[in-house]
Amino acid sequence: MSPLLRRLTERLALPVVDESSLDDFLDAAAGEGLHALLLLSGDGAQRAETADVLVIFPELLAHFSSSLRGALVAPEAEEKLRSRLFAFASPSLVAMRGREPLGVFPKVYDWADYIGKIERLLDPSTPALTGARRPQTEITFSRGA
Repeated sequence: MSPLLRRLTERLALPVVDESSLDDFLDAAAGEGLHALLLLSGDGAQRAETADVLVIFPELLAHFSSSLRGALVAPEAEEKLRSRLFAFASPSLVAMRGREPLGVFPKVYDWADYIGKIERLLDPSTPALTGARRPQTEITFSRGA
């Protein structure tokens, strides 16, 4: 873990979750009536947006302190969790209700966009994300008759 991520987790007392501890964290958040906001930081050395997201993340947690708990996804666990969380870009923030992802914020957004979108995601009627339907192509090879 980078020194910047380490300082962030220590300063905010953020849990660091991986594939074996994520569900326990999410269940505890749901048990407290809270949603969760997960940070997938990616490799900050290669992504300039990571530093911005590391500043925005604690501000969002403070703004939504009565509704959101936060956690950092361990960088070494990100690849294993990306498809489950629908977070394919780095850095990303993922809003969760229990074990269900509600929305993903890849890269950096304007503050007002974060606030408006998170408020909508906190609505109990917001559906969870489901797998995207992608066109399927079938290729059949046959030799001439």
